[in-house]
Amino acid sequence: MVAVSVVGPDDGEVIASGPSSRIRILEDGSNTDHRLGIGEITIPPHTPGPPQHRHAQHDEGFYVLKGTVRFTVGVENHDAGAGTWVLVPPGAPHTFANIGDDPAVMLSTFTPDLYVQYFRDLKAMVDSGQPMTRETMAPIWKNYATEPSTEYAT
Repeated sequence: MVAVSVVGPDDGEVIASGPSSRIRILEDGSNTDHRLGIGEITIPPHTPGPPQHRHAQHDEGFYVLKGTVRFTVGVENHDAGAGTWVLVPPGAPHTFANIGDDPAVMLSTFTPDLYVQYFRDLKAMVDSGQPMTRETMAPIWKNYATEPSTEYAT
């Protein structure tokens, strides 16, 4: 029989992507032959996201479970409340932020799963004492076919 993956509400690998956000890995790709990674992202109120960037090798999906998340794609803002799905294809410049007064929670997908390791690398960078800036994140982004969107600096 093929094994089924079950991740309970207190399970999964918890990765803090910075001093203010939390990422819980629900699927790191080990159960999907690396076709899919899934994370739960919790963002405190009034918290900005990463600098606007684009991925060359994976789709990134976001399903807002709680709160309101502002997705910025180029110069366009999209305020997404609970129940909203946002799919960012390779090449699309994007970022997100919690603009609301309550924590926001999103389910995030990565196809393929390569971006799960990015979060682990980012955690190691933050744990080493480096700040999360465009300059410090650029070398890590490069490892995952991601680059800052310089024409849409945030």
